[in-house]
Amino acid sequence: MSKVAFLLANEFEDSEMKVPYDEVKKAGHEVHIIGLKAGETLQGKGGKASYTTDKAISEVHASDYDAVVIPGGSSPENLRTDANILKFVTEINAAKKPIAAICHGPQILASADLLKGRTITSYPPLKDDMVNAGAEFKDHEAVVDGNYITSRTPEDEPAFVRELMKVI
Repeated sequence: MSKVAFLLANEFEDSEMKVPYDEVKKAGHEVHIIGLKAGETLQGKGGKASYTTDKAISEVHASDYDAVVIPGGSSPENLRTDANILKFVTEINAAKKPIAAICHGPQILASADLLKGRTITSYPPLKDDMVNAGAEFKDHEAVVDGNYITSRTPEDEPAFVRELMKVI
């Protein structure tokens, strides 16, 4: 079974965390919620979900994980300036391990300068940001490009989870 990291901060999109997290766990994979601090309780922006981080990003190594999931909402905005977060996703990408990012999740990939030449989707209002970061933007429920899986919104969660489960 795979070991999957979920990168999370406050104000995440509730279902974009809950649905993939529950499905990955249900399939028997090991999951860790990684945030800026260990033991921190994080709240979803809709108030429907809360999670406590298992580990701080400063304590983990990309080599310990088989995949990473980046839920959307405001969480990616709260993580994208942290050097350890950017290093982690850069190392995951260099190892060609799956990176699944939904909604605002690709903002972290943009900040890590990992979108040049990649085809992705994201929350549609971020299209210009993704294109300016070097990506080709497709307005589809799920876009798979190499080790990247991206989706737009909570409505796309079934396709997002389906594509994620294929690779872990």
